[in-house]
Amino acid sequence: MEVLSYAIYLIASILFIFGIKQLGSPKTARQGNFLSALGMFLAIVITLFDQRVLTFEYIIFGIVIGSLAGALMAYKVPMTGMPQMVGLLNGFGGGASLLVGYAEYYHLVRNNANIDIAIGSTIVLSILIGGVTFTGSLVAFGKLQEIISGKVIKYPMQNPINVLLLLSVIVLGVLVVINPAETALYLMIIGIISLVLGILLVLPIGGADMPVAISLLNSYSGLAASMTGFVLNNNMLIIAGALVGASGIILTIIMCKGMNRSLMNVVLGGWADAGSGGSSEQGPQGEAKSIDAEELAMLLDSAQNVVIVPGYGMAVAQAQHAVRDLTNLLEKKGINVRFAIHPVAGRMPGHMNVLLAEAQVSYDKLFALEDINDDFPNVDIALIVGANDVVNPAARHDKNSPIYGMPILNVDYAKTVIINKRSMNAGYAGIQNELFFYPNALMFFGSAKEAISKLVNELKEL
Repeated sequence: MEVLSYAIYLIASILFIFGIKQLGSPKTARQGNFLSALGMFLAIVITLFDQRVLTFEYIIFGIVIGSLAGALMAYKVPMTGMPQMVGLLNGFGGGASLLVGYAEYYHLVRNNANIDIAIGSTIVLSILIGGVTFTGSLVAFGKLQEIISGKVIKYPMQNPINVLLLLSVIVLGVLVVINPAETALYLMIIGIISLVLGILLVLPIGGADMPVAISLLNSYSGLAASMTGFVLNNNMLIIAGALVGASGIILTIIMCKGMNRSLMNVVLGGWADAGSGGSSEQGPQGEAKSIDAEELAMLLDSAQNVVIVPGYGMAVAQAQHAVRDLTNLLEKKGINVRFAIHPVAGRMPGHMNVLLAEAQVSYDKLFALEDINDDFPNVDIALIVGANDVVNPAARHDKNSPIYGMPILNVDYAKTVIINKRSMNAGYAGIQNELFFYPNALMFFGSAKEAISKLVNELKEL
């Protein structure tokens, strides 16, 4: 039976690796998701045959409740709420690792089992990483759901407090490892400090950096699961957790490079000031010009080269299908239409790709920032649909801006820039967009779905 378990675990691990590989492209992502799910199914089934399982009653109860909750969330949560859902699921993973760490500790102590340095260390790490992931993910969920302000939240003595708390966990952890049977109180304090640390580390991260924070918390949840695998001596959990942790940290590094952010700054919760002095009240002012659907239709009808820049506003309005209709119509008129995708557009990596794929927009029309930015001077019209911070030129020159240094889409270099928004309000980073007042910029006000649909109707009349 043991040999069979190892064989199934090996097959599941291979399926995980191939699944993650295929998730790297929208074309193969669906199959990658299936392979990963199949691997997880095999891993769960073979684990249930473990002879250490004392009773299946609680397991079945947990599977039923968890499956119902997961299916309900997947069915009910709109596509716009997917980043919050990912953040919440990361937190559940961290919370599970926290609880398993405590459960295994008390199980070993109650049975007078030997807790050596390896087991003691992994129990402490499982509780520490799990606790930070749990509350950090809840704060990220609150920020994305706008329950908590998305702005950078600083507090007095932020960095010294975080360092002091981390040192406290290290000292208490060493004491637990040295004398595990007599230090249950220390382990409880480690858990409490870890929960507090999760809040304090994520709270200072601003809305513009939240996709990176979500990716990092995803990595933490994997590391927490891997530590739990060591605690339970379960090879499958160690491998799966390590894969999630490694892929999550690689994605975080890629996103940090895409936003010109320091990884350590994100890991330590805004250790360095990333231009946090900006404010929406002190943003650029001026007179913005606007355009209506009829005028814009005539403008588009005379264009040859159009680039559409989707953002979170398109997701909120569920305007991706209207944008697809606009694309098809323009292409019928012989106009070249492409999409420029910023790496952190929306609220999570790949958010815009998923929405456009849902609307059957061909992958060949989607271009990453580095592949299209140099071509904007040749673009007749850059049509921005619900994007804001990722096209704000202040990122290039305003050192006081919270988005300073973040690579942006150079839409302001296009001959004409059309910005579809409901109002002149600031973006998620909380700053005004100076692009609105540029001489080549025109505001196209309205909810993305209604505005684009109206534009499509006007174009059909031409």
